[in-house]
Amino acid sequence: MEEMNVERKIIHVDMDAFYASVEQMDNPELRGKALAVGGNENRGVVAAASYEARKFGVRSALSSVLAKKYCPDLIFVKPRFERYKEISQQIRAIFYDYTDLVEPLSLDEAYLDVTYNKKNNPSASLIAKEIRDRILNEVGLPASAGISCNKFIAKIASDFNKPNGQKTVPPEEVESFVEVLPIRKFHGVGKVTTEKMFSLGIFTGLDLKNKSIEFLEKNFGNSAQYYHDVARGIHHSTVKSSRIAKSVAAEHTFDENLSSEVFMADKLAEIALQVEKRIQKHNVAGKTVTLKIKYSDFTTQTRSKTLPFYISDAAMLLETAKNLLYQDVLKDSVRLLGISLTNLNTNEKKAVAVQLKFEF
Repeated sequence: MEEMNVERKIIHVDMDAFYASVEQMDNPELRGKALAVGGNENRGVVAAASYEARKFGVRSALSSVLAKKYCPDLIFVKPRFERYKEISQQIRAIFYDYTDLVEPLSLDEAYLDVTYNKKNNPSASLIAKEIRDRILNEVGLPASAGISCNKFIAKIASDFNKPNGQKTVPPEEVESFVEVLPIRKFHGVGKVTTEKMFSLGIFTGLDLKNKSIEFLEKNFGNSAQYYHDVARGIHHSTVKSSRIAKSVAAEHTFDENLSSEVFMADKLAEIALQVEKRIQKHNVAGKTVTLKIKYSDFTTQTRSKTLPFYISDAAMLLETAKNLLYQDVLKDSVRLLGISLTNLNTNEKKAVAVQLKFEF
């Protein structure tokens, strides 16, 4: 395994038969039916197939004529890409509730880096489960996920327990996971390369791992280093997001409900420090501070204040959040507190950091 200062926590979320699932969700008469999106009985190719159709061997890129031959009861529907895009945006909005490090690969899959996440949850597996549950409950579609320390392993893992499942490969199990992996499962190894590897006696990750870099360079040229690394579970590519942060936030759910504002102020100090770290990571400042309060009856209240200048340090965040806490009587004991900073300076050409720090 590679040496890293911080072990990344990467989730690959992959929607299950996305186009077909959307069609079945929107039209109840199609549910449970063998369905193909794209083409028709006489021409074209299948863009997506429901799991009911896949049992008959119907797959994307298969000719419609052949698909109908495999599955005589197959139903063809025209694709509605605007609808798929609309649903995809709903799903991505859920992703961004957890991290701004989201790298969409297509309408139906994305990488998420949750090493540091907005929920302050150390378990990537639990985050993946929560995200999948929310997609199912809020959007109405099933999703699968793979969780590991790099993108390569996470993507492979997301395919293991489909549909509507997930698989976690912890860092200490990555190499053994790769060693037994059929070479055709490797992301980046297509049909032609698979056949070439078969001819060279490479059928599993262990077979690939046992080949020297010189052997790989001779037979695979510029791809040699990639194959050498992934056979050992090493993949350095980071989750790349072009999204500009619109808010920076942190929150904490307490083991026991709090009723004392003094204790709450202490907790706010810790949360403000977490927000400050994320502010520094994004290199931003903001004007609007929002205090989030979730009560013991699970109702949520927010209180906000917009300052006349940009702030970016924990002290100013805490001072503003405490003022918001004390501005009104709390209606019940509190189970969660959160602080967010919005109205950021991300759209300005120059950061306006009008904030003073005093050292004593």
